[in-house]
Amino acid sequence: MRVQLPLINAVHGRSALTCRFRCGDACFHPAPNTSSNPYVGDVIATALSRRSMMRAAAVVTVAAAAGTTGAVVTAPSARAAAQQATARPKPKGRAARGLRFTPVAPNTADTVTIPAGYSQNVVVRWGEPILRGAPAFDPDRQTAAAQAGQFGYNNDFLALLPLPGERGRQVLVANHEYTDEVLMFRGYDAADPTREQVEIAWAAHGLSAVVVEENKRNGALTVVPRHHLNRRVTATTEFRLTGPAAGSDLLRTSADATGRKVLGTLNNCSGGTTPWGTTLHGEENFNQYFANAGRATDKRYGIGTGASERKWERFDKRFDVAQEPNEVHRFGYVVELDPYDPSSAPRKHTALGRFKHEGATVRLTHDGRPVVYSGDDERFDYFYKFVGSKRMKHGGGRAVREHNLSLLDEGTLYVARLTGDSPALEIDGTGKLPADGEFDGGGEWIPLVTATAKGAVSHVEGMTADEVCVFTRLAGDKVGATKMDRPEDIEPNPHSGKVYVALTNNTNRGVGANAPADEANPRNANKHGHILELTERWNRADSTEFAWTLFLVAGDPEDPATYFAGFPKDDVSPISCPDNVAFDPHGNLWISTDGNQLGTHDGLFGVATKGERRGELKQFLTVPTGAETCGPLVQDRRVLVAVQHPGEISGATVEKPASTWPDGPGKIVRPAVVAVWRKDGSDIGV
Repeated sequence: MRVQLPLINAVHGRSALTCRFRCGDACFHPAPNTSSNPYVGDVIATALSRRSMMRAAAVVTVAAAAGTTGAVVTAPSARAAAQQATARPKPKGRAARGLRFTPVAPNTADTVTIPAGYSQNVVVRWGEPILRGAPAFDPDRQTAAAQAGQFGYNNDFLALLPLPGERGRQVLVANHEYTDEVLMFRGYDAADPTREQVEIAWAAHGLSAVVVEENKRNGALTVVPRHHLNRRVTATTEFRLTGPAAGSDLLRTSADATGRKVLGTLNNCSGGTTPWGTTLHGEENFNQYFANAGRATDKRYGIGTGASERKWERFDKRFDVAQEPNEVHRFGYVVELDPYDPSSAPRKHTALGRFKHEGATVRLTHDGRPVVYSGDDERFDYFYKFVGSKRMKHGGGRAVREHNLSLLDEGTLYVARLTGDSPALEIDGTGKLPADGEFDGGGEWIPLVTATAKGAVSHVEGMTADEVCVFTRLAGDKVGATKMDRPEDIEPNPHSGKVYVALTNNTNRGVGANAPADEANPRNANKHGHILELTERWNRADSTEFAWTLFLVAGDPEDPATYFAGFPKDDVSPISCPDNVAFDPHGNLWISTDGNQLGTHDGLFGVATKGERRGELKQFLTVPTGAETCGPLVQDRRVLVAVQHPGEISGATVEKPASTWPDGPGKIVRPAVVAVWRKDGSDIGV
């Protein structure tokens, strides 16, 4: 399975076009976090410095803030670490159940490449009509009204929910993170967009809910247009603000004196599904839509002092911080959608904090209370969990549904502080393992705010509960949270309870005056990223202590700084920049990538998390030129991915496309959702 990589130059995994429209050139500005909190890369670097002394496996541990106190869970024993230090011999027999497919070779093909024996179809594209009365897509005659009834742009998170009473049908919910105006409109002038173009972009953001139907003969999924559950949520849809900060002076504007209603959702990246049948959506790089900021709190969130990239402030003053200083405080939350009630107002949960939410994934405590994990996708920022105080109710009545829709408004929000178990001198930033043979350690969840039906209490000195909910990053700074390498998707394994944290990359780690490597972020100038495996104490979701280890340190397996949970590195696929993660029915971890730094296209990978095959990583598919792999969803007989921003290459336009996917030459490039299945109808990877 050793694959020779093509000789392709890749200065950056993301193109300049991606940086402009997806995150507002975040990586080209100083990191907003200037606190002195410990950096997880420092801990890892120290541990890695011992690699020349010992052949060992890499597992990351996060450093705790200097001078802080508090109980932490001890890491695995040194004996256990030593047993994992040397890569295991290749196991005999077949791959782990669920991963028995021929891996796709790294490539640069302008298509979705899948394993032999599998088929695929495009489920739904940008612009396809899903609501009654919406017209067919016409790229040369786009209107805001048409787009509001059509599938949105740049699909990201995907959820498939059951549809009782309609056999073979499910409800597909998709995020629409952002828009690439230069790839949407012919002759687009970034310096002078038209009102119609801006309003189309507003309508192309948000969420889509659309019923899909399975073709029993071949496994394909197709849209059921005009179904009564089909819905579009856009940048102008009315939302409810809920939780402890709702109604706060910090959230009131000239258009909403109550501080409880807000128009729209922006930059929805990843998300999650709830056990009570709703979907969660994380508002991520919302900062880029706002202009003319100047406060210290705005700076901490990366909000610019000048004009925005899209110039929306010219057409609606709410995007001008100088005119509407509180509007920006109404974005950066976890959104909850009830896909079974198209008339319901989606909610923004202030109890889960305001930051660049990559996603929001849910598990239940032993007594039925929700726990939500979420990462703040920024260099040197933190990851969080919310532990609810109310138990989920079972049943289908309206009273039960209303109760469950309030579960994320009461509870405690925590931020993670990690500590490595190796001496600091053993982490030198090169990726060499410490003397105990792995990057690992313990950690604690630091409480920030507790919300109850009677009010909320701040646990952060000098900040009110409202301020903690609205300026959550500053609260994390104050309590000494651990700086991470862009914490993105965080998912608990439904089989083992272990929690996996995707840390995409951080090329600023240890560069100049930036925080150095630590045991949990062990490589300076970390361009490939890694995945952390977290075990809550007693495997209880509501625990305030945990142990952690580095499960995977990404890159070319030929690089000695990489690690695949001890699995032989000559038998794994190369991987770079892990972003979203998911689990298949067998407990394998599936990883989608964003910004591959190895010179080939992004893709989707499966890796075993247990047994003798633990760490065996195999590439399942690749996406077209300029695209990112999003979603993903892995069911018994189907894999779904959202192919986001195909053709997003510097210099590309509608007139000069860099990709012709999915419809071929002469057609406009369109983000889309793809389904993959086995030709023989059997389960995936068995």
